[in-house]
Amino acid sequence: MTGQFHTAICFGEILWDVLPDGAQPGGAPMNVAYHLNQSGIAAGVLSKKGNDADGERLIRFLDGHHVNTALVQTDPVYPTGKVLATPGENYEMQYDIVFPVAWDFIDDRDMAAEKVAAAELFIFGSLAARNEHSRKTLFNLLSGANKKIMDINLRPPHFTQELIEALLNEATVLKLNENELELLSGWYTFTGSVREQAEALGKRFSIRDIIITRGAGGAAYYTDGAFYEHPGIRVNVVDTVGSGDAFLAGFLSQLQKGGSPEAALDFACRLGAFIATQKGACPEYDPAKI
Repeated sequence: MTGQFHTAICFGEILWDVLPDGAQPGGAPMNVAYHLNQSGIAAGVLSKKGNDADGERLIRFLDGHHVNTALVQTDPVYPTGKVLATPGENYEMQYDIVFPVAWDFIDDRDMAAEKVAAAELFIFGSLAARNEHSRKTLFNLLSGANKKIMDINLRPPHFTQELIEALLNEATVLKLNENELELLSGWYTFTGSVREQAEALGKRFSIRDIIITRGAGGAAYYTDGAFYEHPGIRVNVVDTVGSGDAFLAGFLSQLQKGGSPEAALDFACRLGAFIATQKGACPEYDPAKI
């Protein structure tokens, strides 16, 4: 799908999640764009695929679900990305993220900066900045973006404290899980409750909005001194691949439509829980039934 972006651009990795029972389309930015579109928010992906069959299959998948692919580039050398995913303890997945691949070499071209500046939301993570080439492009684009939403997505060994701090200094909204909050709080000796840690982190980096996912324990949202919590939705888990990405997309979609923080958290938790009951990150579903 080509043409104008209306609301959101998601920067970073598009790839295949190679699960024990087969490959599924994936990559956090692609997952977020998919679920934003499912929820009625027009979104596109700024990424790079290989000049191969895997890349073409991803484009067909995205086009088939109305995700704008006008800014997906093709690399003549490096292949389309893959992640080898295996189940770990408590249904958490373990990831081997292949390097280097096409999305490590995203260019700032095709009027990318102008389109990012025109979008209401620019969504990015730390993984896409693991290689210098895409990292330089990301920081160039951040300089002109509007609302900058960082889905931190820490995947060892693909980050450093220095890189994360540089990205946090650019972010206006931060989404992270409770383990990532604990790690960052340890860097700066923040103590106390989740609310107190989020408030301290927000003050250090001038981030007004912080969204914390807690897996089966639900989620929390800190915004400008206010704190909201949701207990989560109990489900029978198939796999957790993409559930956090769906949560973020669900949360953002409701706020974009003028929903309250409480309503946004509820819908996001329901969507994230539903995705955990499905195979892969981007199943077919009707958002009205979530």
